[in-house]
Amino acid sequence: MTDPLTLDQLRAIMPQARSRAALFLLPITGTMEEYGIDTRLRRAAFLSQLAHESGQLWYVRELASGKAYEGRIDLGNTEDGDGMRFRGRGLIQITGRRNYRACSIALYGDERLLLRPEQLELIVPAARSAGWFWQINNINRFADAEDFDGACDAVNRGRKTKAVGDANGYADRLQFYQRALEVLPDDDPVL
Repeated sequence: MTDPLTLDQLRAIMPQARSRAALFLLPITGTMEEYGIDTRLRRAAFLSQLAHESGQLWYVRELASGKAYEGRIDLGNTEDGDGMRFRGRGLIQITGRRNYRACSIALYGDERLLLRPEQLELIVPAARSAGWFWQINNINRFADAEDFDGACDAVNRGRKTKAVGDANGYADRLQFYQRALEVLPDDDPVL
């Protein structure tokens, strides 16, 4: 079993998180446990995506207005105002009415996030929604195969693409991943 993530490790991976690291430590570790993000490779891939998507735990709501998502049928944004209402939130930036609904049903058993999408800006739901997204997209398969590009594509593009490094902020994500691999202990240390 993998040792729990420590505050020192989280701060080493995301040095700009500062005080936010202490706020998010337990929710992130609980999320990793809940969603089977339980090996060094899985944790490194997950933490690197959180680091990039949230600006090292500082942003749990997308900085852009969400206007670009207005009318996006692929996101389920079929009503006026959906783009802004369901812009990216949480540590992996859940986006679109369809994803908010699915996330809400998975986390709460009802559609409360459609009524109060800002709930994903709260610390525990922000972390858990990231774990839910990770699980429903089976991103552990990319982590297990050491396919970091695949993990980035799944988070940022929604699917694996042929071009390596095409996810938005790929170089930043890769830096966090490499740092996480340096900081996190091996799963089976040599005795």
